[in-house]
Amino acid sequence: MIEKPLLEVCLSPALLHLYDTKDTIVVIIDVFRATSTIAAALHNGARAVIPIASVEECIALTNTVEGCITAGERDGKVVPGLQYGNSPLEYSAGFIGGKTLALTTTNGTKLLHMVRDADTIITGSFLNLDAVCTYLKKRGQKVLLACAAWKDRVNMEDTLFAGAVAEALQDDFALLCDSAQMAVSLYRQAQTAPSLLAFLEPSSHYKRLSNFGLVGDMAYCTTPNQHPVVPVYNGKELVAG
Repeated sequence: MIEKPLLEVCLSPALLHLYDTKDTIVVIIDVFRATSTIAAALHNGARAVIPIASVEECIALTNTVEGCITAGERDGKVVPGLQYGNSPLEYSAGFIGGKTLALTTTNGTKLLHMVRDADTIITGSFLNLDAVCTYLKKRGQKVLLACAAWKDRVNMEDTLFAGAVAEALQDDFALLCDSAQMAVSLYRQAQTAPSLLAFLEPSSHYKRLSNFGLVGDMAYCTTPNQHPVVPVYNGKELVAG
């Protein structure tokens, strides 16, 4: 009998140290909105997305990387000094095609830089759900679904996406950790709501972003499979894998 590879879920960056990421494919998840924006930009023809931890470093890239667009947010709002925000709707093919996007966000880009020794790092969102699941199934090795959360606090939307992936792969992977089981249960519960976004309305991040007028962004970010691409981190930038 062939032993199934393990699939685990880390619900917060504060818990990352509890997981062994060696020989593991780590999926960075920041549904609202970093990993959604990354999927949209790369699928629409961006040359690459450079994930930047600090605002200052991101701003500095404007004049050092040819064809570079700087973008990002802190606490859901565009940072002064950056050119664009963190909305996947901003990065149409006509705008981002052939360009490089330097992106810094409150949670997602921070978590990506925290992962040190993984075999492979990719990013996932509902926008590229099936592409991520197909990639992981084809690779057939240990997986850690790493949720960016909100300033280390567990959030619903990232957990919900982890549950969607875990449920889709449950026949091919071993779901032995409680956080994976919890995520699957949350995703199954969400299927009883009119939509994923409606299910997330009580969540803190929904309320936070709706106060900024970003309900349209969240609706888009919870619409599956709009951008069938797998962003792969090569140690410097994310490219379409």
